[in-house]
Amino acid sequence: MAVRHRLIKADPAAVWEVLADGNRYADWVVGTGDSWPREGQWPQLGASIEYEIRLGPMRLTNRTIVRHCEEGTRLELEIMAGYLGTARFSIELREWGEYCLVIADEHPLQGAGAVLHNVGVEALIQMRHRSMLARLARLCEDVAQRRPAASARQARTGEAPGHA
Repeated sequence: MAVRHRLIKADPAAVWEVLADGNRYADWVVGTGDSWPREGQWPQLGASIEYEIRLGPMRLTNRTIVRHCEEGTRLELEIMAGYLGTARFSIELREWGEYCLVIADEHPLQGAGAVLHNVGVEALIQMRHRSMLARLARLCEDVAQRRPAASARQARTGEAPGHA
């Protein structure tokens, strides 16, 4: 099971803002091209997005479905990768001081990916996650920098504007 974490220098609300935008999926998930909504309202339970994977001249369309969502803290997805099978991908957000600790956990469920899963594949997933979390960090830190400090605090604590 590939588990990796990263401290992102943004509050959990900024990280969730990126995760909750299905159109930005391809911006942080390594290996994907464009992404677009397929069913439901992302990231609600059962919602799905499709995205393109480019392998040289070949283009594949895959789908990801929301299997569990705890708004602002956890998103669990089932990645449907055609002949490679399916995988469970979970991303958890924890407040860590003024920042967000992000924990990514992925493992194969069915198909060739599950049958062929081994230490070598695990190492490749770890490298992919390192790159994916770095991309996510850049996006979230940009979101956090664009927000005024008061807005970030209000989003985190649920305060109404004008309250200290």
